[in-house]
Amino acid sequence: MQLKKINENLEKEFAGRVSASLEDNIIHVTGELDSWDDVIKACTMASERYSKTHVVNDIRFTGAEIPETRVPSLNDKALDGKQVDVLVIGGGITGVTVLRELSKWNLKLLLVDKEADLAYHGSGRNDGQVHCGYDLSKGNLKHEYVLKGNAMYDKVCSELGIPFKRVGQYGGTLSDSRLAIKLFCFVKKHFHGIKDMEYLSAKRLYEIDPNLNPGLKFGTLNSSVGVVSPYELTIAYGENAIMNGAEISLNTYVKDMEVFDGVINKVMTNRGDIYPKVVINAAGVFAEDVAKMAEDRFFSIHPRRGTNSITDKKTGKYVKGVTSVKYHDPNAPKNTKGGGIIHTIHDNLLLGPDAVETYEKENFETRQESINVVFNKQEKACDKIKQSDIITYFTGVRAPTFEEDFILERGRAVKNIVHLAGIQSPGLTAAPAFAIDMAELTVNILKETMEVTENTSFNPVRKPIPCLKDMPLAERDRMIKENPDYGIIVCRCEEISKGEIIDALKSPLTVPTVDGVKKRVRPGMGRCQGGFCMPQVIKIISETMGIPEAEVLKGNTEAFISFGKTKGGEIDA
Repeated sequence: MQLKKINENLEKEFAGRVSASLEDNIIHVTGELDSWDDVIKACTMASERYSKTHVVNDIRFTGAEIPETRVPSLNDKALDGKQVDVLVIGGGITGVTVLRELSKWNLKLLLVDKEADLAYHGSGRNDGQVHCGYDLSKGNLKHEYVLKGNAMYDKVCSELGIPFKRVGQYGGTLSDSRLAIKLFCFVKKHFHGIKDMEYLSAKRLYEIDPNLNPGLKFGTLNSSVGVVSPYELTIAYGENAIMNGAEISLNTYVKDMEVFDGVINKVMTNRGDIYPKVVINAAGVFAEDVAKMAEDRFFSIHPRRGTNSITDKKTGKYVKGVTSVKYHDPNAPKNTKGGGIIHTIHDNLLLGPDAVETYEKENFETRQESINVVFNKQEKACDKIKQSDIITYFTGVRAPTFEEDFILERGRAVKNIVHLAGIQSPGLTAAPAFAIDMAELTVNILKETMEVTENTSFNPVRKPIPCLKDMPLAERDRMIKENPDYGIIVCRCEEISKGEIIDALKSPLTVPTVDGVKKRVRPGMGRCQGGFCMPQVIKIISETMGIPEAEVLKGNTEAFISFGKTKGGEIDA
């Protein structure tokens, strides 16, 4: 769209309150608005989907105070003066996949994240679906990398010791447009590379899952769709990178950068100043902030909140794979997800997410209206699942650009930064694939100033923590005889033993918090949500790490767990 036309449309919609300008192939939208929805609307009007000419949001939002970034309370000099070849900023799936790929080379690698664990933001707050790309068309990075990434999952998860299952995705429709659905499937299969795209009659749809609601007319099937635990995968990637020589520093917040003559010389953190040769920006919703520090801001992130609900495992029988119903909703927002029903890798059902634009990057509250939106839609696919079946819910914040595509490129104004930004769905699926290309780009940048050699001792295999409840009885008995701690069940809902919890505390990336253990071996993930096992988990962390129970944290450095009143520094239990 031409700039003149953009400004005409903005003038018509906002009566001169906002305008757009073009500079260095960047569209800056400026002005003042008191509605966040209007801010999003104005920038979207100035953007073109999948374009490389990005919109930067410079509108002053006056409707509310945008919260400041939450930062860790830790301040020390642990990293001060540290020199590295590559500094990765961000501990989500994007950051850890490229870190592991880079560990195939003899490089000094450091990943930093401001949170107390990996996968704290979007990578730990999504549905874990490995997409097939049927909702994408050729000509964008999402489409290119979702196809490549999907094909890699069996091998990657096998190497990392992470459960992965191709459960298939089947969707039903309430309309009678059989010809339109057949045409859709034909085009996707033969023109857009979705080789597993299949049309389903109503009879075939109900053969796949007889629990679907009567009245669905026709459907589609994609057998390549899979499920994985997104936070377990992220942690496994990080641990394997550490095994191959990389370092990860948590509770580490990037405050600013020193840039001279188009080169980042120094990165300032709460743990000291780091001197990298190349910086990788994998900061999710904070990617724009990192780009601004680096003096290379050519895109904007507009956070989009999504809520998921997890139901009791007893509901798992109702949906075998990934399902949803398609119907026209004239009131649905343009960039809605609408969600689906997913049979997770751990045999719960997950419903969601929805999609709500927000100016709050770290507000993970769950709102009833979000749960209602998802259930009202998905009950059209399967009405056997009720809100009373929910055992927990969670909200994540996605990191889209206004062009709704990934940004995977070298800095435009800065020579030694690589941006991996705008990574939202299907980012979990695509990450293993684009990490290969971005690691190669990073190595080529390094080769401009230094020699880089392959790490011939790279080992892609990570031995997982044993999951006793999934073992044959004989093997389980053998494990218990070798280590009696495996016979002490701590979490009855998920059947997690003391031995598995201790294993988690001795892993390559030790995170000795209740949430850290929960992410690794699942105590507290069941029906009671830790009501029975949390005190035991705290005790095991205390004993294993040699710290008082009162110092065991739930999650981050501020998340203390109260045991009673404090008298003169003593815990009154």
